[in-house]
Amino acid sequence: MPPRSPNCNPHAERFIRSIREECANRLLIFDRGHAEKLLHQYTRHFNSHRPHQSRNQLAPLDDPNVIPLPTARIERRPAVAGLINEYHRAG
Repeated sequence: MPPRSPNCNPHAERFIRSIREECANRLLIFDRGHAEKLLHQYTRHFNSHRPHQSRNQLAPLDDPNVIPLPTARIERRPAVAGLINEYHRAG
C-alpha cells in the first residue's frame, strides 16, 4: 500500500485479502457465474459465521448481548465449495 494514499480503504482491502487467501487462491474458477456464486457464499460465511478479532471473536451479524450456552453436540457443515467448515449446534 502506498504511504499516505487517500483513496485506500483498509476494510475493503482486508476483505479482498481474506477472499483471496481463504477461497479464490484454492479453487479453479471456471467463469463469471461460478466466481459470483463462490463470492456470494464466502460473503455469507464471512458475515454470519467467521469470527472477527475486532468483535471479540463474534461474527458481524452476531448479537453481542447474547451469551451462548454450552452444547453437548456440535455439527460440522462444509461451506464455500468445501474449503471452509462451519460449526453449528446439533439438534
